[in-house]
Amino acid sequence: MAVPEEPFSPSVLGTREHWDAAYDRELQTFQDIGDAGEIWFGEESMTRIIRWLEKQKIPLDSPVLDIGTGNGVLLIELAKYGFMNLTGIDYSPSAIQLSEKIREKEGMSNIKLKVEDFLAPSAELSGFEICIDKGTFDAISLNPDNAEAKRKQYVRSLCSVLKPEGFFLITSCNWTKEELLNEFREGFEVLEELPTPKFCFGGRIGNSVTALVFQRKKGRPSILDR
Repeated sequence: MAVPEEPFSPSVLGTREHWDAAYDRELQTFQDIGDAGEIWFGEESMTRIIRWLEKQKIPLDSPVLDIGTGNGVLLIELAKYGFMNLTGIDYSPSAIQLSEKIREKEGMSNIKLKVEDFLAPSAELSGFEICIDKGTFDAISLNPDNAEAKRKQYVRSLCSVLKPEGFFLITSCNWTKEELLNEFREGFEVLEELPTPKFCFGGRIGNSVTALVFQRKKGRPSILDR
């Protein structure tokens, strides 16, 4: 029986060692010159998320989780907009150290930051009404060690931390809309595709980035029973 191919080739971008080293460098740069580092998917990706939350009239005290927060800049922008119940997690201690220093510089002491592996979330990581992912699912998909199992665990973790009928906003540069619909088919339904920058190559127009909003279904998804 043929073994199905993984959608992507394994990459160091899917390893904790890579991100620890990357955030070690960004932490040093911040300490040296005050540069917060790269904003994944650019400023427009944060604006897109905030506009959607605004359009939906999401209460500003809603518990929000930023999965793989990195430098925490998205949380800073959400706090500036007025959101008050913000949590960011990252499995890289250096990323959390960096986000803590940026939080301190911006005077946003109410943002909670924790070193957490989303594939093995702690018990207190639960009850969120909004979960946001900008690139973390992408990185997990590139892990050299059984990425398919890790993607399934990601969905299980998401079901455990997000309230029923809560919203999940994902931004990806690796997955198409159709592929993401398949990855999150158990326990979630898609609500909306958010507009992202278009590119043109060889006369064909496409998207380099996919941004979707899912809603967690009521009830216990079967994937949690496996």
